[in-house]
Amino acid sequence: MIEQELPRREFLRMLAGIFSVTAIDWEAFPHTLNRTESGFDAIVVGSGLGGLSCAAALARQGLKPLVIERHDKPGGFATAFARPGGFLFDVSLHSTTVGDRNGVHNLISGFPEITDIEFLPHPSLFRAIYPGHDVRVPQRDVEGYISLLTKLFPDEESGIAALFDEMQGLARDIGRLSEAKGQVDMGRFAAEYPVLAKHHRSTWGGMLDGRVRDPRLKAVLSSQWGYYGLPPSKLSCFYYVLPFLGYLAHGGFYPRGRSQDISNALVRIITARGGTILLNTGVEKILVKNGSAVGVRTADGKEFTSKVVVSNADPFETFLRLVGEPNTPSEYTDRWRDYSVSLSSFQVFLGLKDDLVKKTGIPDSEIFLESSYDTEAGYADALAGNVERGGFVVTLYDNITGGYSPGGKNTVNLLTLQGYGPWEQYEKDYRAGRKARYREAKERMGDTLIARAERLLPGLAAAIEVKEIGTPLTNVRYTGHHRGAIYGWDQTVNNSGSTRVGHETPIKNLYLVGAWSRPGHGYGAVIPSGLECFAEIMRSW
Repeated sequence: MIEQELPRREFLRMLAGIFSVTAIDWEAFPHTLNRTESGFDAIVVGSGLGGLSCAAALARQGLKPLVIERHDKPGGFATAFARPGGFLFDVSLHSTTVGDRNGVHNLISGFPEITDIEFLPHPSLFRAIYPGHDVRVPQRDVEGYISLLTKLFPDEESGIAALFDEMQGLARDIGRLSEAKGQVDMGRFAAEYPVLAKHHRSTWGGMLDGRVRDPRLKAVLSSQWGYYGLPPSKLSCFYYVLPFLGYLAHGGFYPRGRSQDISNALVRIITARGGTILLNTGVEKILVKNGSAVGVRTADGKEFTSKVVVSNADPFETFLRLVGEPNTPSEYTDRWRDYSVSLSSFQVFLGLKDDLVKKTGIPDSEIFLESSYDTEAGYADALAGNVERGGFVVTLYDNITGGYSPGGKNTVNLLTLQGYGPWEQYEKDYRAGRKARYREAKERMGDTLIARAERLLPGLAAAIEVKEIGTPLTNVRYTGHHRGAIYGWDQTVNNSGSTRVGHETPIKNLYLVGAWSRPGHGYGAVIPSGLECFAEIMRSW
């Protein structure tokens, strides 16, 4: 029985943490509630999408937020950078889901007033190339994908059908539980939510093992594991099934422009309604008085006060440096010190002087290149920085929209997940500005990925006009994320839902938001994270 495995309250809290944003009644919150005339109602440390989302929601309610960002542009990973030759590179966005209005995909969940960013569909959802299979996944066609898998693996037809029935059953159960808003008869839970009761502690790998046998099929079904940071054996089934089904059913999209446009749109909401954005400004200290956060001190010695402080920085930065361990209960930090931190990333940004994509005739925009079907080995390769063998992604967004690159040219991105360990040996010298050994290592890895990508794009190396390489140390430099993690905490079974660090903290009036908090990482999660945090603040007021 469920009650024997988890206490009733803890079980419900775990489930609520997965989809709590769907149960928030935004209209229930009043406008201009106790607005501060001097100072700020809220200070947001860091301008990732979670922080911007929270600040924009506060500003929309007539409150006065201050967002402080140490970088020269807002957005965190949702930014872009320009290079000579007219190239504009997106730092992180590959694909996201988005709502539509009258057939136009421009609805960002929670922010209907943003209407000027149109999202364009990928020509196919994605393409995955394995040693013996080349799979092009159709957009918005779950049945078509099931049919494709069945043709590739006819002996697994019944297992494929059963797996998708189970995945869709899980999504239905969660949707119904969300509508119930926690009003659940635990005595009838297993009968009313059978798939959820069965898999509430399952990994994605465990769910797969119960239905399919062929390891090659398991690998194909797990093609997007890299977007969630863990192999099937470690990844919570919730954190694979729900977004994966969402992509299959509703499609994958990319903004006409870059992800910076999303960040800028949130900034416009904040500033148009009386909020303030400070760029090129580091926070040196979160000010705590009598156990309550009361403001911040910046690196240049200025102090700002507020009713609440929202940290979009990671918990290590927030509590071990900005708050300080003496002000933080040890039982709180002990809770998450041993949580596993997600992988980082290694990226090669390429501007091509030739329209190689058109010449090769490749129609796809997002392509996974895998050297084997062994996802566990792929994860080990990522941890070790083995770019000679691990899988990687090639994005060709000139196939999504015209004008993405300068005329007659291409913008190409090569990305692989990577552990921080291989870069620790360069960390001290990197921070001191001694980067010769570091540059040698990153150039070697970058050239290895370029050579491997020639399999897909013959002539790639010779066509390069601009090359930039981002490593885990680059991620640390620009975002401050612990070990360059791009997903915050790993989404393991024991580190999802209620076990994930929440928005409220033991420091009164100090909140966490973003990938390290609930519900997790990804554009489709960190924007809701900001809205959830906003809702908790409003409820406390």
